[in-house]
Amino acid sequence: MNKGNCRTFNGAIFAISLIFAVYFLMYFLLKVICLVHPFLSAVFSAIIIFFCLAGKTLINEVRQVFVTTDLSVEEGRTQVARIVGRDTLSLSPQQIRTAALETLSENLSDGVIAPLFWFILLGTPGMLAYKMVNTLDSMIGYKNERYKNFGCWAARIDDVANYIPARLTALLMIIVSGRFSLFSFVKKYGNKHASPNSGYPEAALAGILNCRFGGPNSYFGKTVDKPYIGSNDRVITSSDAEKAININLKAEIAMIILTTIFVLINSVIIQTR
Repeated sequence: MNKGNCRTFNGAIFAISLIFAVYFLMYFLLKVICLVHPFLSAVFSAIIIFFCLAGKTLINEVRQVFVTTDLSVEEGRTQVARIVGRDTLSLSPQQIRTAALETLSENLSDGVIAPLFWFILLGTPGMLAYKMVNTLDSMIGYKNERYKNFGCWAARIDDVANYIPARLTALLMIIVSGRFSLFSFVKKYGNKHASPNSGYPEAALAGILNCRFGGPNSYFGKTVDKPYIGSNDRVITSSDAEKAININLKAEIAMIILTTIFVLINSVIIQTR
């Protein structure tokens, strides 16, 4: 479909079709399972929710980036390439660690907060549809020659789907850190990013760690000058990674608690009808 003069239109059909297909497939599958037994439907939903959340995997990857970078810059570059989209062959140790922490903050939203947010709004089908949105953006939502037309709809849909979750992520990060003065910091730097969403969790983490994210990076061989988020260009260490991971875990727990409260309240409302 990524050929010819109708790539934008083809990309729109491709993305929208997959998103709706995943939603309705899960919706009707749950209906069928519920006819067998409601408990089986609940168990199946729980399994799907478990596999839709990607917090632990990324935390392990980020830890490994810091460990390998301390041993060898080359190994650090190889390791961070597993979790970032930028070119990594010429990254310095500081840039490697910065890239890992930026990705950690962004993917707290993409991997945990946003899926649970869409679960609250649209249930398990909505959660899985969001994962399709996010996957499409990760695979074809690039502004390079190959995907700038075909993947533009996937990228824009992802921007819309993550608009509230990204800001909710920053809010939760600030709350669990206890640093309420950082609201002004996030307001100042949250929009300093090419993405309308990624800058908010990045700004929250940069403020919590009192460090600086952003700056020039290479993507597909081209240099992209990203605005800086924060002003303290200090050396990032392994202790920063552990602090960031701790904030991530606390924000995840806070969102899980909010989701659980919603499920319980929803169950009570259904039972009283």
